[in-house]
Amino acid sequence: MAHSMRRLFALALGCLIAAAASAQSGMPVERNAALRYWLAFAEMHDPPADKSISDLLEKTAAGDAPWDEAKLGPIVDENRAAIRTMQRATKLPDCDWGIEYSQGPAASIAPVVKGRALARLNAVYGMRLAAKGDVQGAVDTWVAGIRFSRDLAKGGSLIFALISSSALMSNMRALTQAAQSGSLKEAQKKEIEAVVRAIPEAGLDWGEAMHFEELAITVGIHQLSEAPDVAAYYRQMMGKPTPAGFSVPTAADIAQFHKVMAAGQAALELAPDATRAKLPAIEAEVNTLQPVLRATVPSYTRENDVRFKVQALRQELLKALGTSANSSR
Repeated sequence: MAHSMRRLFALALGCLIAAAASAQSGMPVERNAALRYWLAFAEMHDPPADKSISDLLEKTAAGDAPWDEAKLGPIVDENRAAIRTMQRATKLPDCDWGIEYSQGPAASIAPVVKGRALARLNAVYGMRLAAKGDVQGAVDTWVAGIRFSRDLAKGGSLIFALISSSALMSNMRALTQAAQSGSLKEAQKKEIEAVVRAIPEAGLDWGEAMHFEELAITVGIHQLSEAPDVAAYYRQMMGKPTPAGFSVPTAADIAQFHKVMAAGQAALELAPDATRAKLPAIEAEVNTLQPVLRATVPSYTRENDVRFKVQALRQELLKALGTSANSSR
């Protein structure tokens, strides 16, 4: 029954795409990859209930466990249609998830939740192809995974960037291992290199993610100030009761918050090393914010640590391909 409902949802989405395309005369039939990704989500099967299999799937995608055909092959087979739909969608030029930041903290993060599961399936699908000797198929799969991870982050807040970065690193690790094994042809190396060089050092647009994070927080603070029951809204927004001495932020408090967030956004648009140099001053400013606002500010150090990991993996992959991370070729 659940699978039938997914099929009906996929069919409805397909009709929506066709209707949108026909309504825009002179435009390409499809441009927005997000609509296709939703089709892929609809085709996905539920994750395995067995925790040991779920853990194995996670470890395999992360490169911490070898491919296990007996345990993971059936899961990949069940999700082959979803994986291929996603891979085709990565070739479309735009991706707009239509996230409703006007809803503040209540804005849905469903795309990134579904995307995380699909990215993991795609990564292990590539490992299966590699294990079967289909190196080109594996390369195509992991390259599509890189493109999908970047699309997944588009227009998203920090949770989107963090999950997308995890997916991006899984694909880069797999490609690095393939390059180090000596199984790649020169044409394949050049294809991978072109895709990797199109990725920023830190993988994604972290400044944009911080911008959308700030937008959601701002809406949430506005809603807090107008809530009939401020304490109840705070508990809903923060997941804990109001602290002692609680007060709603004033206009001056919010102005200072925006100043600090702007500094953080600008810092995250730099290379990770340059960002790290600016963090002590920014974090000192964070500590001066009104308590409610201070509690909403993400850890810049944590975000930058992830950016360092992405940067290191990118450099390692380029090195494995036989090129310099800073080469302009």
